[in-house]
Amino acid sequence: MENVYDVIIIGGGPAGLSAGLYAARGKMSTLILEKEKAGGQIVTTSEVANYPGSMENATGPILIDRMVEQCKEFGAEFEKDTINEIKVDGTIKTLVGEKTSYKTKSIIIASGANPRLAGVPGEKELSGKGVSYCATCDADFFTDLEVFVIGGGDSAVEEAMFLTKFARKVTIVHRRDELRAAKSIQEKAFNNSKIEFMWDTVIEEIKGDGIVESAIFRNKKTGEVTEYTADEEDGTFGIFVFIGYIPATKMFEGVIKMDETGYIITDDNMKTNIPGVFAAGDCRVKSLRQVITAAADGAIAATQAEKYIENELEN
Repeated sequence: MENVYDVIIIGGGPAGLSAGLYAARGKMSTLILEKEKAGGQIVTTSEVANYPGSMENATGPILIDRMVEQCKEFGAEFEKDTINEIKVDGTIKTLVGEKTSYKTKSIIIASGANPRLAGVPGEKELSGKGVSYCATCDADFFTDLEVFVIGGGDSAVEEAMFLTKFARKVTIVHRRDELRAAKSIQEKAFNNSKIEFMWDTVIEEIKGDGIVESAIFRNKKTGEVTEYTADEEDGTFGIFVFIGYIPATKMFEGVIKMDETGYIITDDNMKTNIPGVFAAGDCRVKSLRQVITAAADGAIAATQAEKYIENELEN
């Protein structure tokens, strides 16, 4: 007889692992599917200082390893597979993966979102070593250092203002000659003495031996190329890329209701438009994408999946 799980979780980041922990601890048969290694974006974080109760000097990988251990302790199963399609008609739902298909009574989508990269040489190699995509996560590491913010939208300018609480100087690098952020946000940035601007400029390359040491910029109008090198006493500086995120939700198009940018729409209980299908973490519409909110989403989704099975499938 084909195995039917109580819940299958798509994604092994903090949201998926939190859901797996709560589901397995609630005696639900639980499968966590991850196409790569568990962890999501946090595995690139060298220090997790803003997660309540985290150990001193805890890193992203250490936190994730413990989450995985907890899930396994309560009986959650793990499989590596890429899900290409979900079939949600009826009480038993099917997930079609590259390796095989899976049957389940409920689904929790925790597929996450990926920051849009600047796409320049050195960016990937120095990610987490001076290159960041999250000011809330990493601003403290750049206290009294200089920082460059790539982007000109609402999030870029808001994150730049947040960074001024830590960095001694923040330079917004924007490819146009005016910001795209809301006027009210722009005014605050223009009035902030710590913020400077590089207009009509793009970043071309990031250099460094294990840490960001220099960056090359090009003015799109004049063609002038300049290289900024870290102050000798500092040794490094920060590059924060804020040009948007891409939710990993394409495989659910036409099935799960999303907003215009591809984020899954849920209610406060993580319920999607399909009964028995929930979403948690960075892949859903929300105001703050952090480990703590992802974990909370996962816990809620798992408890709601349990209630769904008990109240709607077994009665």
